[in-house]
Amino acid sequence: MSTERRGVTDWYRCDIRSVIRELGSDPVDGLSSEEARRRLLSFGHNEIFHPPSESAWALFLNQFRNVLIMILLVAAAISAVLGETVEAGAIAVIVVFAALLGFVQEQRAGRALEALAEMAAPAASVVRDGTEVAIPARELVPGDVVRLKAGDRVPADGRVIEVVNLKLDESTLTGESLTVTKQVSPLEGEGLPAGDRTNMVFAGTLVSYGRGSALIVATGMETEFGRIAGFISTIERSRTPLQANLDHVGHVLARAALVIVMVVAAAGIWRGLPVLDVLVFGIALAVAVVPEALPAVVTISLAIGVQRMAKRHSLVRRLTAVETLGSVSVICSDKTGTLTRDEMTVRQIWVPGEQVTVKGTGYEPVGSFELSGKPVGPGPRVRRLLAAAALSSDARLFRAPPGDGSSGWKIQGDPTEVALLVVAEKAGVSVGELQEAHPRVHEIPFSPESRRMTTLHTSGDAVTAYAKGAPEVILDSCSEVLGPDGAVVLDAGVRNAILRDAARMGDEALRVIAVASKSHATPEDAESGMTFLGMLGMIDPPRPEARAAIRTCTEAGIRPVMITGDHPGTAAAVAREVGLLSDGGVITGAELDALSDPELRARVPGLSVFARVSPTHKLRVVAALQELGHSVAMTGDGVNDAPALKKADIGIAMGVTGTDVSRESADLTLTDDNFASIVAAVEEGRAIFENIKKYLMFLLSSNLGEVLLLATSALAGWPLPLTAVQILYVNLATDGLPALALAVDPHDADLMSRRPRNPGKGIFSRPVLTLMIVGGLWSGILNLGLFNWALASGRTEGYARTMVLVTLVLIELLKAYNYRSDRHSMFVRTLANRWLNLAVLWEVMLLVGIIHLTVFQAALGTSGIRFADWGLVLLLALTIVPVLEMTKSLARRGWFGALD
Repeated sequence: MSTERRGVTDWYRCDIRSVIRELGSDPVDGLSSEEARRRLLSFGHNEIFHPPSESAWALFLNQFRNVLIMILLVAAAISAVLGETVEAGAIAVIVVFAALLGFVQEQRAGRALEALAEMAAPAASVVRDGTEVAIPARELVPGDVVRLKAGDRVPADGRVIEVVNLKLDESTLTGESLTVTKQVSPLEGEGLPAGDRTNMVFAGTLVSYGRGSALIVATGMETEFGRIAGFISTIERSRTPLQANLDHVGHVLARAALVIVMVVAAAGIWRGLPVLDVLVFGIALAVAVVPEALPAVVTISLAIGVQRMAKRHSLVRRLTAVETLGSVSVICSDKTGTLTRDEMTVRQIWVPGEQVTVKGTGYEPVGSFELSGKPVGPGPRVRRLLAAAALSSDARLFRAPPGDGSSGWKIQGDPTEVALLVVAEKAGVSVGELQEAHPRVHEIPFSPESRRMTTLHTSGDAVTAYAKGAPEVILDSCSEVLGPDGAVVLDAGVRNAILRDAARMGDEALRVIAVASKSHATPEDAESGMTFLGMLGMIDPPRPEARAAIRTCTEAGIRPVMITGDHPGTAAAVAREVGLLSDGGVITGAELDALSDPELRARVPGLSVFARVSPTHKLRVVAALQELGHSVAMTGDGVNDAPALKKADIGIAMGVTGTDVSRESADLTLTDDNFASIVAAVEEGRAIFENIKKYLMFLLSSNLGEVLLLATSALAGWPLPLTAVQILYVNLATDGLPALALAVDPHDADLMSRRPRNPGKGIFSRPVLTLMIVGGLWSGILNLGLFNWALASGRTEGYARTMVLVTLVLIELLKAYNYRSDRHSMFVRTLANRWLNLAVLWEVMLLVGIIHLTVFQAALGTSGIRFADWGLVLLLALTIVPVLEMTKSLARRGWFGALD
């Protein structure tokens, strides 16, 4: 064998002799042990390679490269120097917790490749030196002859050289729910996708029926799975909008804190104040600028959102991915198992003169029959058709044993044949009793060439043959058809009419199976002179809740798109049924290959269904949508989905039918495989971002008021309205319980009727900035006026500072209520957040205590204030309410730009 490998896409075009010659192998004796050892040295082991992961220490230290984390470390040190050991300890705990959380999440991120490697078969049955032996799958080499049988996992990519009714489940690779029947003959056409290479087998797929042999053509990283692993290892995860926004906030606040320290220190020193006092005050003010509780609030918001999502069947792998859901504008959904049930179901039964509709989905044999929209019982011809279909099937449908934990029914075998058994049971045909009464004595197995399967059964002394297969093939073996009044001759007119009905069912994306029978049959004449009994149309049905979920997505401004490896007709039919597709909007992988990247970007907005696509196509579609400015979620369950799941802004895997690879590559896993759960997750993502925005509005507006108050006084040479310790107290009061309460604030009722948030605009839109600035300016100006008035009226500096402290804290507590929404009045569900109510009550009680209790007066430099002054500060604090209400009213009218 030459060391230059033939491309992995063209082996299917070669005949078996060419493949054997190219690989230098023998289909009977296989490779010699010596040749196998030589090739193993040349090509390497048959395993998925993944680069060495970072050390645990490196991962942990990387968590401290975040600007906000570094600011917090400085804040903790400053607090410790100032003697605020409680605050320093709290900040340190926040930092360590945030770092550990990031460390744990990143350590798990590399498990996608490990899960992919585990899908390789641990052992393989291979022919070496003319003898069939079992060897570790990692020792397979190109040119090995591998034996395959039902239940085996294919150990490497191979060209089929022998089949006996060989069928494979390739859904983890292609996304198709139907098993694939394998053949030996070469195929025509360049660039056929994996799902159409019916003379190839692929690593990691499962043999569901029959047996066969394959000549290994690719191992390890050169297999289809290896290529996917290569995609995964080279895809970089993009930063979430929240991460980018918070990093920007951190940089801005860090620069602001530095400037404030320098300006205040310079002004104080210029006025001749003691350097140490000026430095301590400046640092205290800088600490007040930095929202050291931000990581805690973000973490708590995300953690609570994760708990809520878990109750709604969504498990989150990365906390920061939760908020990404809030900005998702496109959901690229796989079809099989996501929008559909991944359970073949008979929808229509055709017998001459009647077309019966079957109700009920899934493998539980419960459902009804309708004729022309009216309920009917299955007639004798329908029951005979269903009995014949069941007898000519190899699948099994049986009740689960007690305590099994399943829904009551279990299946075994090809999904198409299982569907035939289920519909027979729905009609009252006991398949078990039927098989006992008519034992099988012979069978002519299905093959790609014959496209039919025939079984012979005894019934008393007679032998009856039953056949199922493609309608045109079954018709060719029939001489009569079972009509309403008995068997009639199958002439050309009747035959064409049957084929027209079969084509009509096919146009409805149904897979059509025809059934026939013959009495007094022998193996030699079983497939001639048969009686045509009828046809069954089946489909993998859409989930019943998918239509409502897609409608909700549309109302929320989210565009759903189907990306599947399935047939275009089937994909389009399912898309229409769930409301995803009306006219056009369908493109295949082959058509995608003909488009350049700019052409794809131009066409993507008008496409709703992408069919017969490969992993590369999925990546291109996701990338094109992202380049158009969309925040993309990708759902999937198979190995073929893993690269796109990782590339997308957020990957959503199926927990029930999904593979380990898809779950490890995704950010979110649905425990019920329900598309509707994605909508619930989006709602939680939006709510979490809104709560973080509420916190930032509240805190930064409060900080702005404090900075304006203190910096203006320092620069003007006035007495300082607050001491350093009082600044830290206000900082703790606002950064503490009220801020944490906003992290669990109930979301607005209209949250899911808004358009997706544009992640490029960041947290601070013009209306939000305006609301923050107005609140900060009013607080700063009001308290400056109050302080100077108090001094001018003869009150001492300590008494005046106490009045400012009370007014400032009360204003900020009222802001907490007002900033529960950046658009709705604070009087809409004012007390809906019970945690905020409790937090404010606690802070008010604490405020009264530090004003009037001697122990706090000594520590914070406060003094008790008179009853009349309490009335004054309360009245002044309440003025923030109409100011912010008026600002919101103007914002709703568009004065400050569009509301997000």
